[in-house]
Amino acid sequence: MTPAAAAAFAELTAERGILFGGDYNPEQWPREVWREDVELMQQAGVNLVTVGVFSWAEIEPTPGARQFGWLDEVLDLLHAGGIAVDLATPTASPPPWLGVRHPETLPVDRDGVRLVAGSRNQFAPSSRVYRDAARAITADLAARYAQHPAVRMWHVGNEYGQIDHGDEAARAFRAWLLRRYGSIEGINEAWGTAFWAQRYADVSEILPPRRAPYLINPTQSLDFRRFTSDELRDCYRELRDTIREAGATQPITTNFMGPFAHVDYWSWADDVDVVSDDQYPDPADPDSPADIAFAQDLMRGLGGGRPWLLMEQAISAVQWRPHNLPKTPARARLDSLQAVARGADGVCFFQWRQSTAGAERFHSAMLPHAGADTEVFAGVRRQGSDLQRLRPVVGGRVPARTALLFDWSSWWASDEPARPTTRFDGLDQVRRWYRALWRRDVSVDVVRFDADLTGYDVVVLPHGYVLRPGDAARLAEAAAAGAQVAIGPFSGVADERGHILTGRSPALLRDLIGASGEEWVALPDAGVALAPDDGRHPASVASVLAEKLRSDGAETVVAFAQGDLAGRPVVTRHGGAWYVGAVVDDALLDGIVGDVLEAAGVAGALAEPVPGVEAVRRGDALFLLNRSLEDATIPLPGAWIDLLTDDEMDEHVTVPRGDARVVTERRRT
Repeated sequence: MTPAAAAAFAELTAERGILFGGDYNPEQWPREVWREDVELMQQAGVNLVTVGVFSWAEIEPTPGARQFGWLDEVLDLLHAGGIAVDLATPTASPPPWLGVRHPETLPVDRDGVRLVAGSRNQFAPSSRVYRDAARAITADLAARYAQHPAVRMWHVGNEYGQIDHGDEAARAFRAWLLRRYGSIEGINEAWGTAFWAQRYADVSEILPPRRAPYLINPTQSLDFRRFTSDELRDCYRELRDTIREAGATQPITTNFMGPFAHVDYWSWADDVDVVSDDQYPDPADPDSPADIAFAQDLMRGLGGGRPWLLMEQAISAVQWRPHNLPKTPARARLDSLQAVARGADGVCFFQWRQSTAGAERFHSAMLPHAGADTEVFAGVRRQGSDLQRLRPVVGGRVPARTALLFDWSSWWASDEPARPTTRFDGLDQVRRWYRALWRRDVSVDVVRFDADLTGYDVVVLPHGYVLRPGDAARLAEAAAAGAQVAIGPFSGVADERGHILTGRSPALLRDLIGASGEEWVALPDAGVALAPDDGRHPASVASVLAEKLRSDGAETVVAFAQGDLAGRPVVTRHGGAWYVGAVVDDALLDGIVGDVLEAAGVAGALAEPVPGVEAVRRGDALFLLNRSLEDATIPLPGAWIDLLTDDEMDEHVTVPRGDARVVTERRRT
């Protein structure tokens, strides 16, 4: 991140308020449509559109050709209409001629099958031919438009996540391994290749983890995931630097995808001038508001607490799920306001005008097939008006006294096969713990394992399969400083190579938690009954996985009530350190999280949570999002004004069902 470019994003939002718009693909439409688009964008309050994401074949129809005339017209038209442009490199989807002439640019799957052009993302990240072609078109694009007044941001690629197991990747993977481990001896030691006679005599023998007769070396698989993330980041960096070399000073970003499985965004965070994210919550999933809130807090964490940009979402239905429920305009509005509440200074959609051809013709858009005289477009106009009124929150921070630790390498390592149970899902555990905090309206900073935990009153590690000595030390230091530290199951199992830490488990946390285990135990399908020892919690059940624990000085809060583990601890407390050594049901997890917060004196945004109402403080504003089927009246001492309506309220705020209030305190007259 360049400080000047990061400041340029703040200047853009200070000038225009919350950014509002979406992907605009004028190349799909005749010129006579473009003017209508700009007029309707103005009606809707759109002030930013992303242009050119999938335009490579339009700009370069044959090798070396350049057709920029249409793009000149579009940028000039948007600028004249007062609409800023986030100009994309078109490099996410190479034209068919590149793959036909250079098949080595196409990715190979783990079965050795080379994929073909005809979709999108059909490139091998390690292919030098692809990367040179991407740099060439990016250089020409940046040279032409770096100083264009419409261009206020740059968007590199699109949803980086391509995986290649071909020969191009093999060569790059070997070089990556030598940089990481120094020698073939270092690789053999790190991978534990004495097992199954896997020792390599030369680095040229190493391949990506392709289809094999049986299980792949788990450290090889883990390192390939790290390598893939780094290789994609290098693709991004090359194009970012190419744009800068052309003299561009605008912010440069690319769109992340929440807790995406194939890229470690912690390692990317410093390379973008503003964190951007694509979010597609499923309207059919009752947990989606909480799970998207986790993704939003993660994006804010990636940026160190700075405002971020919601780059893509759906205004109604998507087309890629097996069964696509649409959002109502009210639900779409709440989703956008939720992002702003959690730190977004921009709310955009895929896409502006709904496509009539191609794979996304049934994906909703701000301007649907039926045109402007629709509920969808009326909802878009309402969102544009809402966001204009929320200018006072721009730049505001979300204060949090609770930190939740999340790490991609740990997630990847815990997801390898050949473990006590494949039913244990590390990301699901993280989300379950987060939901328990979300239901209490507790603001959370999602932080990396090596984050400074000073100043947090609650530190939560829902799942940390891979743990380094420094990570464990920071948890102990936080507890010693007075924080309540809560740790979830199957944590502290392995080192950063994925090798199991020996001794009673969790090896690096035993002293902190005052308990230790000797074995991880898969539990019967029906689960195992638990009994609380403190009288505070109801009878509950553990399932999936547990640790055979004993107390080494910790208080047993909950124990197994039956079976082979009867009497053994499940939940322990040792000073300010809590340990949950099994996958427990939601009711017990919710109660334990409540105990931890109570012990720390941490409360949510409201004195008492209101079912169905999400409450978030950002700066001086309190966001109240009512997703329930009933109106909600919330006691709030003092005098308040709603930024969305200018309504004034005293001592309480009423939020209609499916609606929102964004209130700030006012002085009485």
